[in-house]
Amino acid sequence: MAVPSEKSPEMEKLIDASNPSGRKRVNSIKADICSWCGKPATEFRNGLSRREYAISGFCQKCQDQVFIDEED
Repeated sequence: MAVPSEKSPEMEKLIDASNPSGRKRVNSIKADICSWCGKPATEFRNGLSRREYAISGFCQKCQDQVFIDEED
């Protein structure tokens, strides 16, 4: 089980309200599923991606889709 990063209650509410899937970020992270696509979130490219999961709740695939490197 991953440990979600701490956020203020206001920020957590904003993040959850902006998620079209309706999944709660904290609950998803604790269950090791992606807060956006709902698929398992247990394999990551590196430590930085794993750390991002604790912040955003995005699996590796969703991170790759959201955080596009414009130089690639």
